[in-house]
Amino acid sequence: MLTILFGSILSRKILIPQKSSIPDVFKLAMVQTVLQYIFYYIGLANTSGVNASIINASNVFVSLLFSCLLFKFEKLTTRKIFGSVIGFLGVILINISGAAINGNFSFAGEGAIFMSCLSYGLSSCLIKRYSQRENPVTLSGYQFFTGGIVLTIIGFLCGGRITHVSTQAVMLLIYLALVSSIAYTLWGILLKYNPVGKVAVFGFMNPIFGVILSAWLLGEQNQAFSIIGVVSLLLTCIGIYIVNSNSKIKNLS
Repeated sequence: MLTILFGSILSRKILIPQKSSIPDVFKLAMVQTVLQYIFYYIGLANTSGVNASIINASNVFVSLLFSCLLFKFEKLTTRKIFGSVIGFLGVILINISGAAINGNFSFAGEGAIFMSCLSYGLSSCLIKRYSQRENPVTLSGYQFFTGGIVLTIIGFLCGGRITHVSTQAVMLLIYLALVSSIAYTLWGILLKYNPVGKVAVFGFMNPIFGVILSAWLLGEQNQAFSIIGVVSLLLTCIGIYIVNSNSKIKNLS
């Protein structure tokens, strides 16, 4: 609702999707909101913040592979392949090294985070395609709204309830809503006017901030600044840089 509200204010009109875009909104909601959020938060509950940040960075490479191989938005070059291999080595290293706090790879933890990356990569390409015929802010707002309803129904059916209400809890909820509405709206606009691979370069900072904030806020300093943790982070970031450096991808929009 916040995304639709912000977009309507900026456009000076109420954002309503075209009738032909309703199927696109529903498909995007299932992939970007429902599947991605289910996998991400289940995974985050079963692994460390450092692990989640590094594995989640693989969404850059997943987005690239989907864009090149499935949607044919871009060409898969040797540089992109090499960068993806280097980046995935970082993701693999953090999981086989025993650097995780629980010392094990878990399909409900690290595996779920990677499934979230697959959902993210697919949704990035879908936004790129659908935004050619619909306002990306409208797409983002209504897919969030639709996906949010589905998630709420699933949550209640699985026994979820909001049992703790306080000023801090409400402020946190508002903060998370703003993060999603503003970030994904801007991301959708960027994907409309730029190649997926070029936009993905901004993902270079995600694992860095994720690891630093995990160390600061979650007390995971030992893992974040261990040799394995640092090497994994560097490999992932180097891979993202190689994939996006000196990119001459044709703007298909």
